[in-house]
Amino acid sequence: MAEVSNSNLYQLQAGTHDFSGACIVLVRTEWNAAIVDELEKGCKNKLNEFGVKEVITVTVPGAVEIPFAVKTYWENKSRHINTRPHAFITLGCVVRGDTPHFDYVCKAVTDGVMMLNLNMDVPVIFGVLTVENQQQAIERIGGAHGHKGEESAITALKMIALNLSLKK
Repeated sequence: MAEVSNSNLYQLQAGTHDFSGACIVLVRTEWNAAIVDELEKGCKNKLNEFGVKEVITVTVPGAVEIPFAVKTYWENKSRHINTRPHAFITLGCVVRGDTPHFDYVCKAVTDGVMMLNLNMDVPVIFGVLTVENQQQAIERIGGAHGHKGEESAITALKMIALNLSLKK
C-alpha cells in the first residue's frame, strides 16, 4: 500500500524556492463535493504556505471533464507567456459503485491527464482520488493516508521547480 511515510514527498522546505510569482490552476469536480472541498482546502493551504499568490479554480461537473477544462484553459486563457499557469492541479473523487462505470471514469481521467502531461509545457498534477468507498476517501483528506490535496500542491511546486531547471 502506498503511504506518504514511504516517500520524501514532504521534503520541500518553505523558503527554499520563490513561488510567489507562480500561477497554479486547480481544476476540481462538483461530484463528491464534500471530499473535493477538503482536497481543495488542503491544496490551497499548502500553496499559501509556500508563498503562491495566484491560485485560480475552475469547476467541472465530473472527473471525465477535467482534461477538457485543463486543455481549454491552456489554449484560451494562456495566450501570452506571462499569463500562463506554471502548473495545473486536478482534484476529484471517484468512488466505486455497483457498475463498471468506475473503471471507465478512472481510465478516462487518468489517460486524459497523462496525455496533457505529454503535450503541454507545464505539469498537470493528478490529484483525483479513485477509491472503493467513502471511508477510503476520508482517510485521504487528513486521515490515515495523509492529505492528498496537500500532496498534490507539493508535487506541483516540485514539478514547477523541475520544469524551470530543465528549461535553463
